[in-house]
Amino acid sequence: MRVMVLVKATDDSEAGIMPSADLFEAMGNYNQELFDAGVLLDGEGLQPSSNGKRVAFDGASRTVIDGPFAEVGELVAGYWLWQVKDMDEAVEWVRRCPNPMPGPSEIEIRPVYGMEDFGEAMTPELKEQEERVRS
Repeated sequence: MRVMVLVKATDDSEAGIMPSADLFEAMGNYNQELFDAGVLLDGEGLQPSSNGKRVAFDGASRTVIDGPFAEVGELVAGYWLWQVKDMDEAVEWVRRCPNPMPGPSEIEIRPVYGMEDFGEAMTPELKEQEERVRS
């Protein structure tokens, strides 16, 4: 199963405060463990929301909203995409993670939908189209 592992933003990450050299080293070692175990598919840190944009949809209307965005704890500061056997394995990997922030922080784990999860809505034609896009 694939999971998206979301490192939640904090006031420090939204202020653009960079991690210490020790934390960079600890995260680098952790990422290497994930890679060596065949778990890590992708992962990056994200710049503060002040450098981002949101696009709000309402029917055919599109509205661009400049960051920063409120509710810091609901924002994402970074992510990993992992391949694990089940959610329990993902939780065990997260438990081993260095604290990604200088103070209190949270990491959220969310399963990624597979084409099989969409049932009959995923027609053979749509499945073929998705496979072409992903290759």
